[in-house]
Parts: sequence; C-alpha cells; structure tokens
Amino acid sequence: MGKSDFLSPKAIANRIKSKGLQKLRWYCQMCQKQCRDENGFKCHCMSESHQRQLLLASENPQQFMDYFSEEFRNDFLELLRRRFGTKRVHNNIVYNEYISHREHIHMNATQWETLTDFTKWLGREGLCKVDETPKGWYIQYIDRDPETIRRQQEQERKKKQDLDDEEKTARFIEQQVRRGLEGKELEKPVYTELNRENEEEKVAFNLNKGASTSIAASSETSSVLGSNALKTLEGTVKRKSAHSSGQSKEKKKKSALDEIMELEEEKKRTARTDYWLQPEIVVKIVTKKLGEKYHKKKAVVKEVIDKYTAVVKMIDSGDKLKLDQTHLETVIPAPGKKVMVLNGGYRGNVGILDSINEERFSATIIIDSGPLKGRRVEGIQYEDISKLA
Repeated sequence: MGKSDFLSPKAIANRIKSKGLQKLRWYCQMCQKQCRDENGFKCHCMSESHQRQLLLASENPQQFMDYFSEEFRNDFLELLRRRFGTKRVHNNIVYNEYISHREHIHMNATQWETLTDFTKWLGREGLCKVDETPKGWYIQYIDRDPETIRRQQEQERKKKQDLDDEEKTARFIEQQVRRGLEGKELEKPVYTELNRENEEEKVAFNLNKGASTSIAASSETSSVLGSNALKTLEGTVKRKSAHSSGQSKEKKKKSALDEIMELEEEKKRTARTDYWLQPEIVVKIVTKKLGEKYHKKKAVVKEVIDKYTAVVKMIDSGDKLKLDQTHLETVIPAPGKKVMVLNGGYRGNVGILDSINEERFSATIIIDSGPLKGRRVEGIQYEDISKLA
C-alpha cells in the first residue's frame, strides 16, 4: 500500500489534521488557504497562484480590505443577533464562537487591528451598546428590525392603555365614594382641660358615663337620621306620584356597582392584541412573494405557532405553507354563515354573521356559543372576524 493511498495512515492523519483550526500565521487570506506548517506556508507563498493574487491585490489594496472588513462585520453581527439576541455578552465569547468556523474572515485582513478596536467601532457606529468593565468589554446588539420595533411600540401602547384604564377606574371609584360622603360631616372630638378644684381631691374617670353618653349620642344621631330618611322617602314618593301623573316614569339612577360593571364590560370590549390567528378559520394570502399560484388564494389555518405564525392548507390545491400573519387577511362570508371573533372583548366566540355595513367596514353578529349565546354585537371590524372552515 503506497503512502498516497486513501486509507494509508499518513493520508488519514492528514485528513484529521486538516479538519480542525490551524495556526493563524500559516493562513493566507487572499488565497483562503490554511497551511499546516512553516514549510507548507513557504511553498504556498512561492507558488504562482499566490503571486497572481498578490498582483491583483496590489492594484487596489483598499478595495480588498474594505471587502474583508464588511464580510467580517456582517458575519460577526449576524452571529451576535442569532446566538445572543439583545443580551449583554462579553465580546471575547462572541469572537471565540465566530472563529470556531474554519472558513471565517481573519481579523488581520480587516481594518481593525484588535478586537477592542472593533468593539469601540461598533459602539461609535451605533450598531451595539458597548461598555468597559474590569473583566473586559461587553456588547449588546441593538435590534432595528422594523417588525420588532412595531411590536415593541404596540406592547408599550397596550401597556399605557391598561394603565389609563386602571387610573380611570380608580378615579371613578374615588368619585363615587366622595359622592356617597357628601352631606355627612364627621364629628370631631372635643378636648377639654382637666381641672381640679381641690388639690387633695382624687382624679376619677367614669367609663360607664362615657359609654352611656356615646350610646345616647348614637341613639340621638340615629333618630335624626331616621327622621331625615323618612322625610326624604316621603318627598320621593310625592315626586314619583306627580311625575307619573304627567309623564312616563323616569328611569332608575344607576348605582355605583352597575356603573363599575359597565366600565369593566366596556374595557373588555375594547381590549385588543396585536395577534389574531386562530385554528380552523379561513384566510386569504395577500403576499406576492410566493408567486401567482398562491396570491389571493384562500386557505384554512391548521396550526398556530408562537401566536404570529400559522401553518395553512390551501383549499384548492391542498398544499401546506408556513406564513406570518402579516401575509394573511380575514375572509368575510355571506350573511347567515358562521364566523369566529379574532380580537376584542369577544375574542374566541363563535357567532353567526347577521349583516354587513359596507360604509363603515363593520359587521353585526349574533353570538352562537358560550355564556353570551344570543347576544347581538354590532360594529365589529372586518379584520376582527373571519369565516369558519
């Protein structure tokens, strides 16, 4: 068996050595060739292909350095974004993971001499948040994806809306309590000075007398309140009788509990989320990236992944696709068909489409399931309901 055979010990050893990372000083970035020892690197530098690459680089060296710098920056930031997201991490950890790939761009071929210089440059360009600590430099990726920014703004808006609703409810309850306390004056305690006519006289406290006084005061107060309540009741009866003789009966004034319940119902009705996908609904594909075969075609949602992604099955061809909710829109059926509410306070309820208001782009449905069965809901937007499969 010859030395150059495929299964010879030397050939196997050479393949094992070529798999791992080699020394950087024996790597040629222009030719993208890694040598295993000094002799191999010397032979490569004397080769015709290497000399030809050097001639090309000498014509415009800045162009090659800019190209390698851009490739190094893009690969480094892509690894930082996918691997660590927006977490704060040591720059050396990211760099060690980046150079573990054998075909990476070496830093000595870029415009940055050290990793510290590259980290400072990322901070100056606003690509990452950088800070120096006794343990070294830390970096944090800044995600400027439009979809991510939109979701963050939507979450902040929803959080602010929830806080506003809580403040409104607290203010309303405080107003009701203040309205209930109107006309009632709290009795303030009267303090008197303790005097003693004779210095030899002993000071004594009669607790029973105070209790009887308080009982008498409370009985007196209750009698006054009872007489006032009786007068109020008589006035109310008279007003009701006079009003019923001339006009129709006036509606009862809502209590504080009823108003709070209506406020909570209104809050639930206006509660919205930035995701609306539900299984077993019919949707329409609106993106053109998939070609004319799927554009404006209808499909059925089979599975919802991470709230924003759906696995849909085409109705006409039976193909299965994985799409984001931004590439889909709801389908409004004919009146009398079943629909599902996808957003708002009635989210998840199944109803029957009663009518459509084309001027306001809204619909009226009748809830067909759950504890709200039979309720008629008006003014639901088109994007909040969709046809059931």
